[in-house]
Order: sequence, then structure tokens, then C-alpha cells
Amino acid sequence: MCGRLVNPPTRGKVRECAGIAVRAPVRAGTRTATGGTADYGAAARADIAPGNTAPGNTAPGNTAPGNTAAGDTRPGETVLRHAGDGDSSGLSRSSRHVDSGGTGLRPLTLDHCIVTRAVIGGLVLAVALLVCFAVVVSPFDFNVYRWGGEAVRHGLQLYEGRIATHWFTYPPFAATVFIPAAAAPDLAGRVGWELASLLALAWAATVTTKLAGYRPNWQVIGAVTVMSITLEPMYHTFYLGQINLILLALILADVWRTSRGRPAGIGIGMAAAIKLTPLIFIPLLLLARRTRDGITATVAFIGCGLIGYLIEPGDSRLYWHKLFDDTLRVGASYISNQSPYGAAVRIAGGSQFVGGWYDAVPPVLGVIGLVIATALARGDDWLGAATVAGVTGLLVSPISWTHHWVWILPALVVLLRGGSWSWIAAALTYLLFVIAPMWFTPYHGGPGEFGFHGLATVLANSYLIAALAFLGYMGRQACLVGRSRKARHRTEAVPMREPATASTVDA
Repeated sequence: MCGRLVNPPTRGKVRECAGIAVRAPVRAGTRTATGGTADYGAAARADIAPGNTAPGNTAPGNTAPGNTAAGDTRPGETVLRHAGDGDSSGLSRSSRHVDSGGTGLRPLTLDHCIVTRAVIGGLVLAVALLVCFAVVVSPFDFNVYRWGGEAVRHGLQLYEGRIATHWFTYPPFAATVFIPAAAAPDLAGRVGWELASLLALAWAATVTTKLAGYRPNWQVIGAVTVMSITLEPMYHTFYLGQINLILLALILADVWRTSRGRPAGIGIGMAAAIKLTPLIFIPLLLLARRTRDGITATVAFIGCGLIGYLIEPGDSRLYWHKLFDDTLRVGASYISNQSPYGAAVRIAGGSQFVGGWYDAVPPVLGVIGLVIATALARGDDWLGAATVAGVTGLLVSPISWTHHWVWILPALVVLLRGGSWSWIAAALTYLLFVIAPMWFTPYHGGPGEFGFHGLATVLANSYLIAALAFLGYMGRQACLVGRSRKARHRTEAVPMREPATASTVDA
């Protein structure tokens, strides 16, 4: 029953609802005398012993209301277990202890056989659909990538030729990355690309869960992956054969290493060299006092750019001197562009009516986002920091197609960490990104669709509005983190008072 407390308390409350047990995460870095990670559930499990019938304890046969006894799991329930939740028929042996590797992560498992079968079925269905799609349809953006690789292989002008009236718009280094895709047989390349994107999504789900403080088993990773495919940015990425999920996995892998104090930065630098939006993570690393990682990312970005310049010197000069900020080649007014610039173009009536005032918008949003992300990173919330930075990159960029918004995955996990209102916000956000209401409004970006049209305009820019709301929410979280740090510092700064002596007391 919701709100039921399990006694004795083990560093936080347990809320059970419909067979799902959730406990406040164990604080990472707390260690025992032997060097292992402390298990706050150990004290409770010590009390759960045969014959221990003290009031409030959970012992075999203790069926007092509110206690969780062995066999309390009801048939057919989905059981989500964390370390320290006490014994249960659905609790695997490995999930009864905090990570023995000293990582500070709490095991997160889905133990029900029905859920396992559903996850396996969902993954098999996803793979089958992706393979069938790649066989029947040639993803459009993947063909553009192949064209970029072919241009580099055969010495063609990368930014002068077009495929199906569309330009190659990525940096020259990206075209060199796509050479293997261009060299592979067409069908094998398409199938391999779709499956690689699926693996990247699974990896991103794994790292996101770890950054949230948990060590998921494969059922959890599979369930998150299958649920994520239903989000429009994800299935749109698969539909177009885009690279977004691969870049997401590359960035999150670097963020994970940074959060653990390990050398990082190469993945972020490479992602930024392929697609410029991830550049925002470099100042985040520097502002978060991860100077070494920030320098590594900068060197990796410049190095990849130099590789592109050495292979394609003429195209590199053209791109970096003229084309890297050219929005006329991609159609900024198209409804899929959910950036502030895209909204401004549609509402103003065309890019020619968006004046110089807009030049101040990206820097302001960038500064706000980096301030919030930096505060979260300094408070060791790297999941929140990375998500804010990713969303800020989408807001700063003049072109943020709906399939670029793959940062919805970590954003939903961030919302799920909060209380009841955050769970409601997460559910509504999930529905928003599944339905993608902008596609139910006039979306071609023609002159007849310009201007403000009330609710239709709100729906047409729903991703943008959700991103601004998320930035406001995370700004509040960053303020709370900052106040907590200041209070902790003030407490540490107050000297410990000497205990009163007997003579002083008598006086």
C-alpha cells in the first residue's frame, strides 16, 4: 500500500506501491572499515533474524500490519528491488548488497519472470522491425552520410553536390567518419547502422541509470531501451538513419568517466567534431573544475578538425569560413526545427523578419544553462548537469530537429528522481514526446503557416516549451544544491565546543 513504512528504518523511507519498492539512494563514497561501500540496509538485515521478535522488527512469521515479511510479494506483481530492501521471494541474492566493487551503485533489478519475457519479446520485436525496415526502406539521412563518405573517397566537392536536393551539412571530419558506411554494401550498411543505433541506445540507457546511482541488470536496461524507442526523437532517429543516438552514447560515456574521476574528454571532443552541438560540454567541464578533461576534449576536437582539414582542405576552408552557421541550406522554418530560432522564424513570418535582436538569445540561454549545469556538476549531480547541458545545446543551436532531442531519455530519469509532482511531470513529458503534437499542426513551414495561431502555435513548439520548463525546474534544483553546500560549509566552519567541565556545571 502506498506510503507504507518498513521498520526499522534503514537510512530513509521505503515506499511500496503496486509491488514496487523505492528507497532513497545510498550516498556514494561512504565506506566501511574494510574499504567496501557501506550498506545502510545492513543494520536492518541484522535485526531480521529468527527469534528476533522485538516490536517493529521484521522476522519470519511477523505479520504485523506495515511489516514486510518473507513471501509478501503477491503473485503477478512486478518487483523492482534495491539493495537493503530486506528479504523477499522476488529478491535476487546479488541485489541484497550494495555493489561489492566499491562503486557506490545500488543494484536495480526486475525480477519477475513475466517482465523478463516481456523485455525479451520487446527487444526481439525491435530488432526484427529495424532489420525489416532497413531492408525495405533506405533511410534518408543515412544516404546523405554515405554521400559524404563517397565524396571524400572519390575527391568530390563535399558541400557543392546534393543528394535528393539535400546538402551535406556536417563538418568535414564527419564525412571521413562515414567512409566505412560508404564503402560497405548498401544493405549491410543500412542494417548495421540501425543495429548500431539500437546498441547505442541501450548503452545510453545503461550509463544514464548508473549516473542516477544504480547498477541495472539486463532486464532493466532492456525495459528502458524498449520504452525509449516509443519516444518520437528515438524512432525518428531510426526512421531517418540519424547519428544522434551514437553521439548521445559517446557523450554520456565521457560524462560517466568524469563523474568517477577517470580521464575523459575524447568522446566529447569527437562528438563535437562530428556535430557541433556537443561543444557546450567543453565549457561545462572547465567550469566544473574538470580542467584536464576539458583540455582533453578541446584537443580531441581540434585534432579531429585537423584530420578533416588534412583530408579535405578546400572543403574545410569553405565549411569553417562560410557554411557552419548557414541555416538557409536546411530550412529553419520547418516544424521539425524546435529551436528558439525556428519558433521565431515561424512566428515572425520568415527569417528575414528575425532581426539582430535574436543574436542575444543564444548567448543568454547558453549562459543560463551552463550556470545551472555547473552548479549541479559541482554538487556531484553529473546526470542533471549533462542533461541540462544537452538540452541547452539544443536551445542554443539554430537548428534542432525533433530527432535531435534524444536528451529526453536522461531528462525523464532526472524527473523520476524527484517527488510525486516530478513523477507526474515525467509521465506528462513522456506522453508529449510519444505523441509529438507538432506533427498534427501545419508543419511544412510555408508562408501560410507563419504568425501566431494560439493553441496551434503552442503545440507546434511543444518541445521548445518543455525544454524551457525543464531548464526552470533544474534551475530550482541547482539553487537547492547550492544552499545545501553553503549550509554544509557553514556547519563545517563552526568550531566544536569543548564539553562543559564539572566545575563549570556546578558553578
